[in-house]
Amino acid sequence: MIDIVLTKENNRISGFSVKGHSNMASRGEDIVCAGVSALTQSALLGLGEHLKRNVKYEVRSGNMFVALVDEPDELTEAILSTMRLGLLEIAKLYPKVVRLKD
Repeated sequence: MIDIVLTKENNRISGFSVKGHSNMASRGEDIVCAGVSALTQSALLGLGEHLKRNVKYEVRSGNMFVALVDEPDELTEAILSTMRLGLLEIAKLYPKVVRLKD
């Protein structure tokens, strides 16, 4: 099971955590894990590289934590809400292995 928790500050997403594996296929062939990883890692890259925001993060196999150091704004919300939309779609398609809490 992949558990995703979004954290909010002032009604905007300020970070997220991802824990677990879907175990839908063998390592390197699991499209559910790949989709979740692509969305969450792209959001982290967008926050740091594109927006130049200060972000605390930790990335390990089956475990990711991301938190904005400063208050979220319209631009960080655009990136993180877009990530959320993609994760919601994956959770709808694979409800037995992906759970999103926000």
